[in-house]
Amino acid sequence: MSASVTVLLVEDDEVIRRSVGMVLERYGYHVSTAGDGLTGLELFREQRHDVLLLDVMLPGLDGIGLCRQVREWSLVPILMMSARGDALDVVSGLEAGADDYVVKPVDTSVLVARIRSLLRRASFAPSPGQAPGPGPGPADGGAGDLVFGDLTVDPQGLVVRRAGEPVALAPTELRLLLEFAANPGIVLDRQTLLRNVWDYGWDGDSRVVDLCVQRLRKKIGADRIETVRGFGYKLRR
Repeated sequence: MSASVTVLLVEDDEVIRRSVGMVLERYGYHVSTAGDGLTGLELFREQRHDVLLLDVMLPGLDGIGLCRQVREWSLVPILMMSARGDALDVVSGLEAGADDYVVKPVDTSVLVARIRSLLRRASFAPSPGQAPGPGPGPADGGAGDLVFGDLTVDPQGLVVRRAGEPVALAPTELRLLLEFAANPGIVLDRQTLLRNVWDYGWDGDSRVVDLCVQRLRKKIGADRIETVRGFGYKLRR
């Protein structure tokens, strides 16, 4: 792993902050750290970071609030850390825009695997702030474009449009949509989506799938992705 990959770790427990930082540096990451949410937000605004690793419980500005503020202008991959793994913590973090979460204490190999997965997903998306090219609208469609009603997906250019207007998707949302678009009308269960979108080699928590589907629906249309109760989700043709 290249040292050019920078992780911002925001954690108020000094022991955890130091130990996790040392582990990530051994894997070749450059690590910036902060002990509270406001300092973390300031660091994020001042420096470029490739991954944001946030504790949920932080003094001042907590991890949920920090996640929301970052999401107002950045699509950087965000991994939340929760000491309890309570449903409320998990759901709140994912609804705020986090891409994934881990429960503390977390095995270092699992943490590094999740970070690598986030970076792979981020590599599928245009860099934050990069505007999509003009391209064709959904009425004519370009070669290779996938068209679903007013929704057009360009899987090569990684551009999504709804009624001709560009749709800004976070990297995980984009990979999820690409997975659906490659299998229109086919029901995909949560375990399949965890493997193909989140790169989990094991059964992860399906709540990450459900919350990401909810976020995606808000951007591409609530009726575009259908829930098949007891089985999973499918993209309407």
